[in-house]
Amino acid sequence: MSGGGVSDGNAAGSDDSLYPIAVLIDELRNEDVQLRLNSIKKLSTIALALGVERTRSELIPFLTDTIYDEDEVLLALAEQLGTFTPLVGGTEHVHCLLPPLESLATVEETIVRDKAVESLRIIAEEHSSADLEAHFVPLVKRLATGDWFTSRTSGCGLFAVAYARVSSNVKADLRSLFRNLCQDDTPMVRRAASGKLGEFAKVVEVEFLKSDLIPMFINLAMDEQDSVRLLVVESCVSISSLLQAEDVEQLVMPTLRNCAEDKSWRVRYTVAEKFTALQKAVGPEITKTDLVQAFQSLLKDCEAEVRAAAAHKVRDFCQALDPSVQESVIMNNVLPCVKELVVDANQHVKSALASVIMGLSPILGKNNTIEHLLPLFLNQLKDECPEVRLNIISNLDCVNEVIGIQQLSQSLLPAIVELAEDSKWRVRLAIIEYMPLLAGQLGVEFFDEKLNALCMTWLIDHVFAIREAATNNLKKLVEQFGTDWAQQTIIPKVVAMARDQNYLHRMTCLFCINVLAEACGADVIERQMLPTVLNMAQDSVANVRFNVAKTLSVVAPKLNASCFSSQIKPALNKLTEDTDFDVRYYASEASMVCA
Repeated sequence: MSGGGVSDGNAAGSDDSLYPIAVLIDELRNEDVQLRLNSIKKLSTIALALGVERTRSELIPFLTDTIYDEDEVLLALAEQLGTFTPLVGGTEHVHCLLPPLESLATVEETIVRDKAVESLRIIAEEHSSADLEAHFVPLVKRLATGDWFTSRTSGCGLFAVAYARVSSNVKADLRSLFRNLCQDDTPMVRRAASGKLGEFAKVVEVEFLKSDLIPMFINLAMDEQDSVRLLVVESCVSISSLLQAEDVEQLVMPTLRNCAEDKSWRVRYTVAEKFTALQKAVGPEITKTDLVQAFQSLLKDCEAEVRAAAAHKVRDFCQALDPSVQESVIMNNVLPCVKELVVDANQHVKSALASVIMGLSPILGKNNTIEHLLPLFLNQLKDECPEVRLNIISNLDCVNEVIGIQQLSQSLLPAIVELAEDSKWRVRLAIIEYMPLLAGQLGVEFFDEKLNALCMTWLIDHVFAIREAATNNLKKLVEQFGTDWAQQTIIPKVVAMARDQNYLHRMTCLFCINVLAEACGADVIERQMLPTVLNMAQDSVANVRFNVAKTLSVVAPKLNASCFSSQIKPALNKLTEDTDFDVRYYASEASMVCA
């Protein structure tokens, strides 16, 4: 079957079947980087034309000897070679791709090395066990013991893909090599080893994990470079998930405790970021005895970045607690910290907490929510930072399910109004996007009484993005409350905008009709909207008139044939004779759509 594929490729491009390597050489030596890049990107086509034998004997050696180019070209080459296995004759010959990728894995530019390692990892899976030992492992050893740190950092990423399918003696060599990389004199190499330790741990046998990798893990966690130590935290997750609880307590937890109290805020930040993954890996018992206290420390950390990262995890941490201690831990350990974070001096911390705090309501239940959480929600609804108020409002559904919206509605209103009138248009835009959710939570009566006027005000905002969002908001509200509500409450106000002195507001009227037509039936369109649109066909502003043509093309398919022939077609015919070119153009377009 594969031979047929190559034959078809040759037939499709018979000129390419004699494609000389010399042409490729000329293109790759051209001064134009883009030309060289294009040549690399069509390598698979060239290889297909050459056939598998010439690709192996000519193209791959040439590419191996030509690793001296712009980073962009080398990056494209590294990516291409990862897909080359079928083009060199399949898995039997895949090892011939190793030399050029080995060269690419040693270059100075990090993204090129990373892409070369990624391709090497792909083709490692395509080696047989014998070829892996014969060809791939020697490559790993050469990279891991190379003179330049670039080579050794690349080598770190290849141990995990080679280890599982080699013999015991080779495995011992690989573990020894990895230990050397973990103790390398160059921080960049130790950092690379630290980043791959968790991945390597997953393929190493448990006895060697304890005897060989745990000492490396402990050593890296005490490294003088915080960039090395912070990568140990992720390894902590992988290693903990592989061990029994008693081994985790004995072998991992001392290191994790040190990381949570590390002198570098970046290490503590990483612990906070990975906290729920760590919680899952160590299990409920160790969480109860060790992680609760560590989490409290992170929530009270002196660095705002750490507190914000920990605050983001409050809901997930609490949800994952053992049900037998969940409420007591939240009330006694987490909630006191949360109360302090609500009034934190840093707005990012308050915002992070506001995005998750509502999620505590379903866990704690109605009485605890009303007594302990509700005052915090109300406090955050009055916060000076718009993002804090937005985050509370966007998560209202969690609280509504537990205590009902009545408890919050009176405090909600001032916060919503302030956000709706905020000087920053992006804040106004955000509250518009939450309005359908709020409408569903608050109910139609409260909405009509308190928020309806606000939604109409947005339609005449001076920022187009706000007017556009407000228009779409109307459609969602109609879908929420129904067409009867739209006829009584929304459509009369929209239609009234057709008489506004500002032509932009008259155009917004048309935009509203466009979207409302999607949500309302033909009867409502014909009775309440169409007369307004037809009247606006005589507007003095050309922009309004050609938007009338656009609107007619939207509503026409929703109406019956008699309505179209008696009302819409005459209006479009008149617009096709308009003095303005754009009006005539859009009217003609509309006529074609409606025909």
